[in-house]
Amino acid sequence: MEAALKTTSEATERAAAKAAAKASAPKVDLATEITASLVVFLVALPLCIGVAVASGVPAELGIISGVIGGLVVGAARGSTLQVSGPAAGLAALVAETVLEYGVAMLGVIVLFSGILQIVLGLVRLGRFFQAISLAVVQGMLAGIGLPLMFGQAYPAMDAKAPGTPLENMAGIPGLITDTLADKQAMIAAGLGIVTVVLSFLWKKMPGPVKKVPAALVAVGIGIGVAALPGVEIKTLQVGNLLASVNVPGAEQFAGLANPGIITAILTFTVIASAESLFTAAAVDRMHDGPRTRYNPELIAQGAGNTLAGLLGALPITAVVARSSANVQAGAKTRLSRTLHGLWLLAFALLLPQVLALIPISVLAGVLVHSGWKLFAPEEFPKMWRQDRGEFAVMTLTTLVIVATALLEGVLIGLAAGIVLAAVRMSQTVIKQHIEEDTAKVVMAGNATFLRLPQVIEALESAAEAGKPRIRLDLTGVTHLDHACRSQVEEFTAQQRGKGLRVELLLPGPAKRLPTAEDAPVATDPLPQTGPLPHRQSAPATASTPSPGPTAEWFYLDTTPMPEDFAQRYAEEFAPGPGYGQDFGQAYDSQGHGRDLGYGQGHDQGYGQGYSEEYTPGYAQR
Repeated sequence: MEAALKTTSEATERAAAKAAAKASAPKVDLATEITASLVVFLVALPLCIGVAVASGVPAELGIISGVIGGLVVGAARGSTLQVSGPAAGLAALVAETVLEYGVAMLGVIVLFSGILQIVLGLVRLGRFFQAISLAVVQGMLAGIGLPLMFGQAYPAMDAKAPGTPLENMAGIPGLITDTLADKQAMIAAGLGIVTVVLSFLWKKMPGPVKKVPAALVAVGIGIGVAALPGVEIKTLQVGNLLASVNVPGAEQFAGLANPGIITAILTFTVIASAESLFTAAAVDRMHDGPRTRYNPELIAQGAGNTLAGLLGALPITAVVARSSANVQAGAKTRLSRTLHGLWLLAFALLLPQVLALIPISVLAGVLVHSGWKLFAPEEFPKMWRQDRGEFAVMTLTTLVIVATALLEGVLIGLAAGIVLAAVRMSQTVIKQHIEEDTAKVVMAGNATFLRLPQVIEALESAAEAGKPRIRLDLTGVTHLDHACRSQVEEFTAQQRGKGLRVELLLPGPAKRLPTAEDAPVATDPLPQTGPLPHRQSAPATASTPSPGPTAEWFYLDTTPMPEDFAQRYAEEFAPGPGYGQDFGQAYDSQGHGRDLGYGQGHDQGYGQGYSEEYTPGYAQR
């Protein structure tokens, strides 16, 4: 009977959960979803083509990746409103890869990157990428954006870029000189500049005009100018979409034996995954709909890249520009981002001749604007004001990427971030002072190997003080690593071997204070060479209750003192009916403990403890 009732209850709960999920799911407004999909399509079309051109591959491959990003990644679960496709952030990396290994090897690299993404999602490492320092992420984006801007300055003026980012930067003065000497290059440069200016200022246009994507307006202007008589600027070269598909063969797969190919696969995997998941977090802040599920989203990105690799297309990531356009257009479900892939496919198949009218300089201008947004120069002074250490990590990451390559820059940035975090976590406060015949060293914070020089200096200073007693209080240390612990214990053993009395208080778990009921009845005296026996405290009465649950107790080092310590202690402090003449009574007339040498009295009246110099058991702070 009970089992039947339990089964019925579980079924009712499941039904209620499904009903609640159905009620909370956004309602589909078909007209709004279709409108949003058209807006995303208009934003994505010039970006797909521009990224392909910047990557050094045929424009058709960019459109194929855009179609996959819509129809495959868009239809999969993970994120609801995030839109995927070829991204400007990977353009420089793809261009370097194509230049070194050829377009044919690109498919293999993207294919295995997609497989790795699926594996990472299946083992639930999607949220791992959120643990990367924000300074490294921003430095990575800036390191991508800066070379992209300088690299696209050349096609914006109908010229060819020299090569590496540093070479491109150094060649800008010569590029300007050559452009001013060529009328057609000046026309192309004018279109590129107009495109960049429109991209920055279009959002300030009044009314519904600003809802039209600035890139689409620039493309329209560019097509009109290119059609004028006497204008001979470079336009897009477009072929057959299906003919551009390049399925990797045995020769390409044999390239996996090349360590450089393996490095490229890992680089593509890390950068594409990080960019997609960081974009997901940004898009989630733009709307109040369902949140991104990171592991399913990583699997969806991997599925898209796997298919893109099989077709020899560009790698796919989530793209902020398309995603924000999707949100602003009022989309609520995955339908809009899926349909935008369908519109891309239809346009490429039915109207390929229109693409051939688009000037290259306009597409380069679109990417110069994208590079500026990736670079985000305003983030550098902002980071400087917020955290100069993180600013150093961010700047280092950017400079290394520009000077070397993307993977090297990210790895060095991650290493710098880890070192910065380790140094900051190893904040150790060390105080030294002398009290009568005792040299005291008190430590608090995190004592790690990074602070070992300060620890050694403090210990040596205590030893050089020339006092017969040394007290090392480490109860305030929240983390004591092996290196510091070994150094402290070694110092303690050395000083005790010299005949000094060293009291070592190490951090440890709080333990319950033994009560009178727990204490065994002593029948035989303890040997003189062992630890000193506990003094018998007054039994707990109504006026002296036991410590409450908030009392804090610390474990003290119980390492035996020198053999003659008990004798010297007995000679120095004569026994008496109380606690000794030098220390006074631990309880006042009201039964409340006072801090008179035997530890701080508990606020409820318990004054357990010995002299802070000699207690080898438990003492309350």
